[in-house]
Amino acid sequence: MNEQNPGRAATQQTADTPQGHEGPQDGVPGKPAPISPQVAEPVTPTEPLPPKNDQHGPETVSPTGQPTGAEQARTAQSGAHLTTAQGVRLYDTDHSLKAGPRGPVLLQDHHLREKIMHFDHERIPERVVHARGAAAHGVFQAYGTAAGVTKAAFLAEEAETPVFVRFSTVLGSRGSGDTVRDTRGFATKFYTEEGVFDLVGNNIPVFFIQDAIKFPDIIHAGKPHPDREIPQAQSAHDTFWDFVTLHTEATHHTLWNMSDRGIPRSYRTMEGFGVHTFRLVNAEGVTTLVKFHWKPKLGVHSLVWEEAQIAAGVDPDFHRRDLADAIEAGAFPQWELGIQTFPDTPEQTFEGIDLLDPTKIVPEELAPVQPIGLMTLNANPSNYFAETEQVAFHVGHLVPGIDVTDDPLLQGRLFSYLDTQLTRLGGPNFGQLPINRTHAPVNDMLRDGMHQTAVHRGVAPYRPNSLDAGCPFLAGADTGAFIDVPAEVAQSRKAREAPASFDDHFSQPRLFWLSMSPPEQEHIIAAYTFELGKCYEQAIRERALQVLAQIDPQLCEGVAAGLGLPAPAAGRLADPEPSPALSQLGRTWPLDGRVVGIVADAAADLDGVRSVRQAVLDAGMVPLVISSAGGRIEADGDPITIQRTFATARSIEFDAILLAGVPAAGADAYGARDAKATDAAASATDPRLLLLLNEAFRHGKAIGAWAGADAVLPAAGISSEAPGVVRGEAGSAVLEQVVRLMGSHRVWERFPTGV
Repeated sequence: MNEQNPGRAATQQTADTPQGHEGPQDGVPGKPAPISPQVAEPVTPTEPLPPKNDQHGPETVSPTGQPTGAEQARTAQSGAHLTTAQGVRLYDTDHSLKAGPRGPVLLQDHHLREKIMHFDHERIPERVVHARGAAAHGVFQAYGTAAGVTKAAFLAEEAETPVFVRFSTVLGSRGSGDTVRDTRGFATKFYTEEGVFDLVGNNIPVFFIQDAIKFPDIIHAGKPHPDREIPQAQSAHDTFWDFVTLHTEATHHTLWNMSDRGIPRSYRTMEGFGVHTFRLVNAEGVTTLVKFHWKPKLGVHSLVWEEAQIAAGVDPDFHRRDLADAIEAGAFPQWELGIQTFPDTPEQTFEGIDLLDPTKIVPEELAPVQPIGLMTLNANPSNYFAETEQVAFHVGHLVPGIDVTDDPLLQGRLFSYLDTQLTRLGGPNFGQLPINRTHAPVNDMLRDGMHQTAVHRGVAPYRPNSLDAGCPFLAGADTGAFIDVPAEVAQSRKAREAPASFDDHFSQPRLFWLSMSPPEQEHIIAAYTFELGKCYEQAIRERALQVLAQIDPQLCEGVAAGLGLPAPAAGRLADPEPSPALSQLGRTWPLDGRVVGIVADAAADLDGVRSVRQAVLDAGMVPLVISSAGGRIEADGDPITIQRTFATARSIEFDAILLAGVPAAGADAYGARDAKATDAAASATDPRLLLLLNEAFRHGKAIGAWAGADAVLPAAGISSEAPGVVRGEAGSAVLEQVVRLMGSHRVWERFPTGV
């Protein structure tokens, strides 16, 4: 069993697996249904199929949090025959009821009216922000190491808590692409025995603004321009840069966004942060200030910009597909939850850093992140709308032992999240939707309202009462009550102001810049150059350069050169100590769920392909065989299934490419059929293979070849002596070296810098 993912074996077939319920074909995820279809339309009535092995839905608890003991199938559709919403069987759903075959449709057609009415209303308003999302079920296992600072039961030693996690982009609509440059949401719902706790954070530890009253402003600035509704899901336009260059408190978050953090490789290789400072209280009533961190076990990795752009075109579902496929393949993503702890002093500062300022971090070198538990995502949702779309998070969903602070951005979120559910989910009972239901008993005295699905009893929804025997009763601290932590409120005048410590907008952006490696700094320069180059107004570009001059001269001069503008002189710069923890480079990481492309055809070393393919599977990765045409390679032993062709494969999908041979050009290798093959006549090798190799090389991916297949590399513009190019006589030896290279995510030596 894989040590990184102890639950990997859970995806294998068991004695309880229904007949015909298959796992991933040839170890490759993506099978759309639990059984393979027949060519002919089925005619024998059959009960609804079970979900795939990688799927499950919300736990079957009642609207008031009581375990029902019901199988999850009891909440899904049932019966082998089509019915109305009232359960009446139907014999036809293809023809409206008409006055004769060519006559008008009759108003009495109740089936037509019900079907169309429901279709007309099957969408709810998408989220204003974080509309584009993907999610998964999992479990959180506490280490018990937080017991000294919080009495929260789900953080006690060996406590296991079901979770539902939703990842998202911020700016784009539901139909936008996954790989745009943007902040990512990282929201976790813990179904604890004491009630729901929501940790609603991002993959960036700071935010654009310091006060929630400006949240509509930053989102309006980042969203598409209201006159043309473009550009979609991106910040490379005038209104965004107009706002963030005038509100320089946004500089720190903007710099993170322009770094590689703005284009993560995968949700599985993305950190998460609670952003704000929270207050924990232990069993003795002692309080501690903390910041929450999610650390991915696979490390923090990103795309390069060209990969992100290609993916947005050829696979806009890149991140959600990666998450779902990894879970289906048994490569369960894992994150450690950690906390930075700080004394709860009246000043609420640490080492001179204001802990209530959401645009500031505390470097891990000053306050190490202490692991307190492990989260494993092990099941995909069974229905996107019911779960991923309808899940409702709220930073005010707290449990005993966790409380908020006076961070002005957090304070505004406490209002906003609750308010938005009323519009999105149609009323105050959104907590009764199955995905939102608490697993703790509910007796809230809240009655009626839109979409009330609980059938409450009693006559006295008020207290005190005697008609319901006094129920419900208040709880004390000794019986698990949530008690707001008593805190001194500063005696001051009422004013719309911010503390003076909020005025420092540049020392931490400079800290971030100085902590980056040379390749990462080059990527930041390129990102700013691209984004500002998309702005129409030169005044905005010049103002942005004035901001960058306050961070670093190299950064400012590099961007200015790309824009063709003079670099303004730098002012007095801060001199912070760099934080190595902020860089993504310099370490090696597990490879669970990584994708290896193997190029082969019938003339290749097929025994080598079979052994390499099995070795990739055994290492917890996914092998995809690529050839000039689909189907199977039948020669020499067991058939080898081809998962990708030169027409369907693109470099972004693979973390490494192996060449077991050089297949002949495909029958579709001509421009009218595939524009990527326009130059087919100029080369003996399929141009699409050369493009695949050239892109993978440019993006710093390991490339391996054996049995003479490396002879094709020069035609792709690749030197066989280049860093990260492995040649050998046997596939197993080549794979061994390629795997070592993949541990660093990319072959970083291929990214020369201007330094």
